[in-house]
Amino acid sequence: MDRRSFLLGTSTLALSQLLFGCGENNQKQLKVQLLKGSIPGQVVNQFHKGLQQQVQLKFAPVEQIQDLFQQLQNWQEKPKATDEQEWKRFIPFMQGQKIADVDLVTLGDYWLKAAIEQKLIQPLQELQGNQLKQWPALDQRWKQLVTRNDQGNLDTQGKVWGAPYRWGSTVIVYNRDKLQKLGWTPKDWSDLWRDGVQQQISLLNQPREVIGLVLKKLGKSYNTENLDQVPGLEKELQRLNQQVKFYSSNNYLEPLIMGDTWLAVGWSSDVLPVLGRYPQLGAIIPQSGTAIWADLWVRPAGISTKSSLSDQWIDFCWQPSIAKQISVLTKSNSPISTNIVASDIQEPLWSLLESDVYDGLRLRQVFDKSEFLLPLPPSAIKQYESLFAKIKV
Repeated sequence: MDRRSFLLGTSTLALSQLLFGCGENNQKQLKVQLLKGSIPGQVVNQFHKGLQQQVQLKFAPVEQIQDLFQQLQNWQEKPKATDEQEWKRFIPFMQGQKIADVDLVTLGDYWLKAAIEQKLIQPLQELQGNQLKQWPALDQRWKQLVTRNDQGNLDTQGKVWGAPYRWGSTVIVYNRDKLQKLGWTPKDWSDLWRDGVQQQISLLNQPREVIGLVLKKLGKSYNTENLDQVPGLEKELQRLNQQVKFYSSNNYLEPLIMGDTWLAVGWSSDVLPVLGRYPQLGAIIPQSGTAIWADLWVRPAGISTKSSLSDQWIDFCWQPSIAKQISVLTKSNSPISTNIVASDIQEPLWSLLESDVYDGLRLRQVFDKSEFLLPLPPSAIKQYESLFAKIKV
């Protein structure tokens, strides 16, 4: 999934400064490649101060999730034999080098199946033995999300492949000034079909997201496998397409801010950071439920599992006070609380949930109605892609 991440001001700067700290060659290290903006610099500083040993932390931010997935693939590619590689095998210190020299990587849950199937990552074995103190505090849905078989499919008897540390959702963001003239604000997906907003909407350029929201409007699941058995689906998609000005997974906020579009469907990680800067923008989580995404810590294949530093970092991120900081400072939500309350949620998001738009609906109920985009069979994926291409023509 192509989710952008906005810079986080001083928190991001603090993290960047930590990356270039000097350390002794014999000093223990924790090397992490993470999605830019998904961990505040002050959280890394707190972790460093709390360690009982001298450790060098190397946290390297990367712009987009798909870049991190590509890096995992690059690490596992087998290079073609060259003359240089041939002579290197005779040099003792050049032998047995690791393919990847990073302990943990951020990966979106959407990419987890492919990473497992392609053997790009290895299980987090310690979670299966509940050695991480905060693992039991995770809601069962999070445990189910990352427990999979060797094909990357959900399996309660499988292995644990990732550790979620923050989550968000797909939302509707809108220009208050434009919709005020129409006398309404959006509450649910069905509002995208309203009169008066034709050619004023932008949607994510993602088959699962767009077809999924239509399925949700029709009372179906985002993870419906056989689209042919959903009456009226194609007709509803065609009607929605008539409302759409353009499809984009990256550049949907700028036109909305400028007033070139009136509504957009986007990811909360993009939307929430800009709400405070642009008061003309409002956002809602559709009350019938939406798609949920999660950022996970995963361990690249080929990396030694003997070091406890990566385990300590995962557990640190799950400590309630730290989880709350990650949530507040990255404008996301935490997977660690099973009873979600106002203090755990971003103020802009919670104020939306408390408004009349929701008629008292609480985030817990929205969460229960929402879904992760789970792996689908190849035949189903082709259906989604084919139908999406067809309606956009």
